[in-house]
Amino acid sequence: MTQAFIEHVNLNVSDPQRTAALVSALFGWHIRWQGTAMDGRHTIHVGDDRFYLALHDNGATAAPTPYVKGAPLNHVGLCVDDLDAVEARTRALGLVPFGHDDYEPGKRFYFFDPDNIEFEIVSYTASGKKTS
Repeated sequence: MTQAFIEHVNLNVSDPQRTAALVSALFGWHIRWQGTAMDGRHTIHVGDDRFYLALHDNGATAAPTPYVKGAPLNHVGLCVDDLDAVEARTRALGLVPFGHDDYEPGKRFYFFDPDNIEFEIVSYTASGKKTS
């Protein structure tokens, strides 16, 4: 059987450019593609050479409605080598980390982006800090 992996996650956001800048600053990602989607709205693919987030303009003209956890998305989980460094960048961008935990197999924290999408940041290194 062929092994499967998640190649991308498509998220509706109120400002694809803002979200692309945010995740680029947090994770060192780059824009892989941007343009007009099939529905005529702007989309940006931002990630690395293996994986990306497709940030699709949801057409919202007002502030996003409060995020209802689990309707249908609970959170987007991203794995990093240096949890402390990403948390520092998260705070520097004005986001509020919460839900810190340390249980097998890794350490983690969460934050909400400006569209109220919850992200889980996890590290599976022994300390959560980059070792190399």
